[in-house]
Parts: sequence; C-alpha cells; structure tokens
Amino acid sequence: MQTLTEAVARIFSLEALRYFLLAGIPFILFYLVYPTRLKQQKIQRREASRKDFFREILHSMQSTLVFSTISVAVLFTPLRQYTQVYTQIGDFPLWYIGVSLLLSLVLHDTYFYWMHRLLHHPALFKATHLVHHKSTNPSPWTSYSFHLLEAIAEGGILVVIVCVMPMHPLTVLLFTVSGFIINVYGHLGYEIMPRGFRRSWLFEVLNTSVHHNLHHSRFKGNYGLYFRIWDRVMGTEHPDYVKEYDRLQAQRFGGQPVVRGNKTPVRVADFQ
Repeated sequence: MQTLTEAVARIFSLEALRYFLLAGIPFILFYLVYPTRLKQQKIQRREASRKDFFREILHSMQSTLVFSTISVAVLFTPLRQYTQVYTQIGDFPLWYIGVSLLLSLVLHDTYFYWMHRLLHHPALFKATHLVHHKSTNPSPWTSYSFHLLEAIAEGGILVVIVCVMPMHPLTVLLFTVSGFIINVYGHLGYEIMPRGFRRSWLFEVLNTSVHHNLHHSRFKGNYGLYFRIWDRVMGTEHPDYVKEYDRLQAQRFGGQPVVRGNKTPVRVADFQ
C-alpha cells in the first residue's frame, strides 16, 4: 500500500508540474505579459476574475489526483494484467507509436463526445458538469477544472484505451501530454490559428479555441474535444460557430469589422 501511495504521489507531482507549466506559460503570456498586444485574438471581450482562476486551479488539482490514481492503477496494480500495455518497445514496429497515438486521440474524441453529451443531461449537469461550466469565459486553468465525479469519468478513457489496443508507456505519456496541450488551446480564450487555416481541409476536421469557447459561453452544442466530426454528424455543432470564427479572424487580420449580434450572455444561474 505504501508503494502504491508513493507511486501516486510521484505521478501526481509530475502531472501537477505539467499542469502548471503547460497551462501556466500560456496564461502568463496571454493574460499577464501581452494582453494588450494580443487583444485582437481575445475571443470574449470580458475578463475572467482572479477568483475564477483560483477556483479552476483548485478543482484541477483534484482532477490531477484522480488522473494520477487511475494511471497508477493501470500501470502498477493487478489491473495491469487486463490491459494491453507492453513494455518492450520492439514488440511492435516503431511506427506503431505514432499510429497508436493517433488512434488513441480518435478514440478519446469519440469517448469524450458521448460522455460530454451525457453530462449535459439535466439530471447530471447540476450535479457534476456545472463545476466546469462555471468558467463561462475559460482560461488555460480551466482545462482540468472538473467535479470529482466528472474527473473520474474523464480519466476513464485511459482504462478504455489500454484495454482495447496495445499501448507502450511512452505512447501513454505522449497521449496525456498531447491531449492536455490541445485541451489548453481549447480553453485558451484566444484564437491562435493562422489565417490560411480557414481555407484548408483541416478547418473542416479540427476544433479551434473559438469552437470550444462558444460551448462555454452558450452552453449548448460543440461537444467534441479534438475534432468537429461528431458534432457535424450528429447535428450538434453550434450554428454560430463558423460566423464567430470568421468574425474573430477578421478582427485579427483586418477586413471589415463584424458586429456581434445582440445576444444575452448565458449565466450559470440560468441552469440552477
């Protein structure tokens, strides 16, 4: 028991450090050092409060502890024998590291979409997902800001992935790091995609910061994590998404200013 506790403590320390680095550096750059220079990239005009940031960090540390515990259970307990985790990197071709990483992200996006839609059911939203949606104007700190039960559901994807496909611990690490970086981008509060992205086929497939920010400000639609695919197939992509993305890019790169419609912001109180 002491060994497992020590393992959880070590992994928690590493994951907490990762959280403060990968979320903290963008926060410092966009919110503290260059907010005036980058104001044209800001998705929402209003600002989140310091109280919001502290609440998000507190919940994120709770989520990090949950994720660390799940990681230890998968890698260092008898649960390991039911997984397809392999330790000898030569057991599969080296290119499989990249393939399994891509497949894990696709699987995660599917898992997340349906879990996310379920959490928006009125019976579950107030009890769990409301914690995350208190951040109506998200920042990098929002990335792991979940209710305890939602954190368990979020972390469950690791169990699913290692049980359905062979994964090397290196791939598990790459999956968690790349997933978190994309998560930080989705909650950044600023759009950083280049101008040409709009005209590429990638725009039709990948989510953007505007895409997920719209979910936080409007509460409905845009349930996907990495890709637009499930939202488009299921008809749950917010109808204002492309218009909002184009508005912000016109704001960033010039062109005619677009006036946002007279929409009343969604309040957390409306869902209580």
